Amino acid sequence: MSDHVKLFSETAIIVNRLASILEELGISSIVKDNHESGRLAGFATLGQSVDLLIHESDYEKASEALKKFKKEYSK
Repeated sequence: MSDHVKLFSETAIIVNRLASILEELGISSIVKDNHESGRLAGFATLGQSVDLLIHESDYEKASEALKKFKKEYSK
């Protein structure tokens, strides 16, 4: 995972929507939900933030998609 960088953090619903948009553009991503992982392992974590990771070579293209996405969901 060392070749991956965090693109975005938000709630699971919003992160999963962005992940599907990136997938449509041919950009693979990893959704990292520490809260859910902790729950499954039997311990609690604070916060509801979920991270979206992408390969660093896709960062520029994904950043443009993120800008468009933020404009849409902030309306």
